[in-house]
Amino acid sequence: MWIILAIASALGLGFYDVFKKLSVRCNDVLVVLMLNTVFGTLLMSPALVQSLAAGHWAPGDSAAGHLHILVKAVIVLGSWLLGYFSIKHLPLTIQGPVNASRPVMVLVGALVVFGERLNWLQWAGILTGFASLFLISRIGAAEGFSLRSSRWLWMAVGATMLGAVSALYDKYLLTLYRPLDVQAWYSLYQCVIMCAVVGLLHRRARPGADVFTWRWSIPCISLFLTAADLAYFYSLSLPGAMISVVSMIRRGSVLVSFCYGVLVLRERHVRAKALDLLILLLGLALLVAGSR
Repeated sequence: MWIILAIASALGLGFYDVFKKLSVRCNDVLVVLMLNTVFGTLLMSPALVQSLAAGHWAPGDSAAGHLHILVKAVIVLGSWLLGYFSIKHLPLTIQGPVNASRPVMVLVGALVVFGERLNWLQWAGILTGFASLFLISRIGAAEGFSLRSSRWLWMAVGATMLGAVSALYDKYLLTLYRPLDVQAWYSLYQCVIMCAVVGLLHRRARPGADVFTWRWSIPCISLFLTAADLAYFYSLSLPGAMISVVSMIRRGSVLVSFCYGVLVLRERHVRAKALDLLILLLGLALLVAGSR
């Protein structure tokens, strides 16, 4: 059952990326992201209302706990901002594999921050993952998205790195607070921050900037992300669930966005990108094998 839930989570994340692409194309990225945080908070509002009705100002009913969650919200928002701008300007067949390399960066972070020791399979997975990133940068250069000149490709890498930082920070937060409290309260803080940012920046809107256009794909971003996260947390709560396998299956979400980029958007250099994707998936499989 936990494997089925992990697959459902991966499909949710894949469609989450597709709906992001549909929402931000020729659209105001900041407003789309703000609405995403609003809808995300609304979806998590039952947990917030239940907590407040019981008289609990979670997390941990302390100012320090809320500061921890605020830091989490800032990290995730930074990752989302970079990710939204990169997915707007990059082909899905480039942005998707870069984002899917997050477990590689998480493992590198665990090595640096927590001093974890890696076995030879994990080292092989890391090296294979970085080889995949090098190859996708070469493919991107052929489409005008070189690491030397493309800020959008660097934004994709930055979003992935901040996502890895968030995952490492979760390891600390989830030893102190309930997962549902973390998700609900950081969603609220993100909403407050983004509403303030959009309200401030839109008073100084630049001429020629994309004007916001409502699309029904926008609420689908929050819907599929929340569903994917709930399936992820529930799968980990079941007996016998292995986080290394679940994490690997979730990265399979790249197949959904990749297929959409190829079949619907008709993106170029499909064979080279498919080879790069296979190399990345091999690297992730090595990470799973080394983590068991």
